[in-house]
Amino acid sequence: MSSTVKKELLLEGLDCANCANKIEDQVKRVGGVNSATLNFVTKVLTIELVSDGNKDDILNQANQIINKLEPHIIIKDKALSRPERKVLLLIGLDCANCANKIESEVKNLEGVSSATVDFVSRKLTLEVNNKRDLQRVIEQASKIAVKIESGIKVVEYEDKKEESKEDGGINKPEVIRLAIGAALFFVAILGKFPFWAEFGIFLVSYVLVGGKVVLKAVRNILKGQVFDENFLMTVATIGAFAIKQFPEGVAVMLFYQVGEFFQNMAVNRSRKSISALMDIRPDYANLKVGEDIKRVSPEEISVGDIILIKPGEKVPLDGKVIEGMSMLDTSAITGESVPREVEPGNEILSGTINKNGLLTVEVTKEFGDSTVSKILDLVQNANSKKAPTEQFITKFSRYYTPVVVFVALAMAVIPPLVVTGATFSDWIYRALVFLVVSCPCALVISIPLGFFGGIGGAAKSGILVKGSNFLEALNNVDTIVFDKTGTLTKGVFKVTKIHTLGRESEENLLEYAAFAESYSSHPIATSILKAYGKEINKSEIENYDEISGHGIKVSVKGKRILAGNKKLMNKENITYNVMDETGTVVHIAIDGNYAGYIVISDEIKDDAEKAVRELRGIGVKKLVMLTGDSKLVGETISRQLGLDEVHAELLPDQKVEKLELLEKQKQTKGKLLFVGDGINDAPVLARADLGVAMGGLGSDAAIEAADIVIMTDEPSKLVNAIKIAKRTRSIVWQNIFFALGVKAVVLVLGAGGIATIWEAVFADVGVTVIAVINAMRVMKTN
Repeated sequence: MSSTVKKELLLEGLDCANCANKIEDQVKRVGGVNSATLNFVTKVLTIELVSDGNKDDILNQANQIINKLEPHIIIKDKALSRPERKVLLLIGLDCANCANKIESEVKNLEGVSSATVDFVSRKLTLEVNNKRDLQRVIEQASKIAVKIESGIKVVEYEDKKEESKEDGGINKPEVIRLAIGAALFFVAILGKFPFWAEFGIFLVSYVLVGGKVVLKAVRNILKGQVFDENFLMTVATIGAFAIKQFPEGVAVMLFYQVGEFFQNMAVNRSRKSISALMDIRPDYANLKVGEDIKRVSPEEISVGDIILIKPGEKVPLDGKVIEGMSMLDTSAITGESVPREVEPGNEILSGTINKNGLLTVEVTKEFGDSTVSKILDLVQNANSKKAPTEQFITKFSRYYTPVVVFVALAMAVIPPLVVTGATFSDWIYRALVFLVVSCPCALVISIPLGFFGGIGGAAKSGILVKGSNFLEALNNVDTIVFDKTGTLTKGVFKVTKIHTLGRESEENLLEYAAFAESYSSHPIATSILKAYGKEINKSEIENYDEISGHGIKVSVKGKRILAGNKKLMNKENITYNVMDETGTVVHIAIDGNYAGYIVISDEIKDDAEKAVRELRGIGVKKLVMLTGDSKLVGETISRQLGLDEVHAELLPDQKVEKLELLEKQKQTKGKLLFVGDGINDAPVLARADLGVAMGGLGSDAAIEAADIVIMTDEPSKLVNAIKIAKRTRSIVWQNIFFALGVKAVVLVLGAGGIATIWEAVFADVGVTVIAVINAMRVMKTN
């Protein structure tokens, strides 16, 4: 027998699910191809070739098929085009403006496909086109980061010890230095000294309080980094000394440093709060080795290993309970406060906490594929996909500061030259006020913090949002399209009726259906097997053929069995009975003769009606259901829930076509959101403006394709997600209006000679502290 080789092609630009099916079908027929599978979500065509065939000739034929069906597609070898990803931790990064500069410069490095700096978590996420370039890019990115923010240390994120050193507490030497500088400042103000003595004390106080700021500004200027807060404060305070405003020069630097101290405390506190929201990573697992118990890292455990979970411990990996009973606290994963009871045979998820009993568990997924790993990866990397508001503020701050600096320069020079009676000292002072106000820190820090808090709060509620862009997009949803099974209904089917024409008994009809469905994992198949209740001897099954969207053709005990919907009967020219049954009907034909049908019913989820009602209450205009089930079943459920439209008896590719039609019919610019849970929903999830997967019972493909994952499978959580998005947007825009409003007022008052540098420092540092504290409110999602 010939061995096989596997080849993976990346089809860039593939956006037609129907075309994907055609490509897969035609490539399968090429001589020398054992199998071909095209994943519409990942756009990867996997071809299994016979090793003794002409590989190049086969791949050329596959390329010709693809080019003929979809000429615009770019075909790449996946092995050569897979980007390498690396996360670097920027320890000590405290300047939000610098974070933007680092991101901008690293993006321009050769070989970098994307680069994102998340100021909140202090992570630089890199994607490199070629693995060979990765080390070079890491070195160059590290140099850029240190050049722009000289005090930071760059390490690879996997180094958890380095991460734990961050935010270790108050910097005592810094506090002592500020205290001595402040004491000298008050001595100079309260005492009566000759001019030069007074100047000397103020100067020493200034050096102690602001020496580091001045030194940093000089270093940055030498590196070409001019317009930052260090430069602004240095020019403003030295300018105050130049016009003999010594007390204000020192006081402004002191106020700025104290404000920075409180600002850093507020940001660090918010970082810790967000980290605490996702403190679900297990530290160890109790591995059973013979009669001994060995404590090991969860990464060392393999599928099939047996672990023990003691009361009070986190569940380290996904698995199945084989011994013991207990209550599990699932709140960290699902957001549900009510403990869940588990017993032998039950599946349990990593990240939950064992409350009372001792559990023996067989591991079903390695740590990298476990629920807790997926959640941590989704949440930690969510801020790499920035919301439009964040992108706008980044661009705004890039131009805002230089514009204000040049306006300040003009203000210092022009009026004294053209206005009668205007003095340089007066207008330089007004220009200094302008300079101090111009720093955009309040916006650059608080806005990413607001989105990050919203994502963290949503995760605590059992809603995983893959990026702040998706969180912001939730605000604009006006059309929601639901899958039926497992989304609006429980997906827990049971056989409610067996109707036979008399040629076969009900028991025989159920037996043939069970044999036909024995290889399927679909809920309908599971319900038939459960109703049959006996063991299936699979050696009696031959010529098994599952036809997507139709049903199954198979030979059982020498008889040719058809089990499926009416489309299968029509396809095989079987005359069948037309009936009105509320439920899913599985028609059975034996040796080309119609034998009867089985009715399987599903239940509507407890919170589905409430979800529909509340979605309308928060502004969703149109609610639609797409289902592969019968028209009667679809219309019955639609009527019970009060949906606007239902489209039934759809194949997977027809769901995509129907979604595209709904998109065209929209009369507003709002977003279209699709909610589904099955593997057949993955193409629709990928095609919608926003895709939401029911993650607790949903397939890995659906979760991969979705932008948002609901861990509890409750449709009402969709309402919570939209409310969190609206609350996040509200707080973000409060900060934008507050920061810009205060700055605008102080700029006008400063230009009019009314505001002093004291008010200007408040408009910079004070506003930032208030905005950060306000942003932290978004984490309170209740």
